[in-house]
Amino acid sequence: MSLWFDLARAAHALNVLLLVGLGYVWVRNYVEFRSKHTLGLLLFSVFLLAENAFALYIYTIDGTLAQWFASAVPDPAWQGLMMLPMLEAVALVFLLWVTWD
Repeated sequence: MSLWFDLARAAHALNVLLLVGLGYVWVRNYVEFRSKHTLGLLLFSVFLLAENAFALYIYTIDGTLAQWFASAVPDPAWQGLMMLPMLEAVALVFLLWVTWD
């Protein structure tokens, strides 16, 4: 397996964990304040969580696609594909820090 493949999987797994944490905070805030802004953030986290969970499913559970991604996708493509979830993880860490503060 490619190093890039493993890094992309790890980035998506980290994003799933961060989005679960953000979703927890935003559900709690929505229940307390009933704000449209909080509801928007909550829906954003749900859709982004679905995207990251689906990517993680493709990379880990679906054997056919995981094997294809691990062996047939060239490294330059993986470098680009890995940068997106890594940048997303950095943004989510910052958002979690701001939200939790």
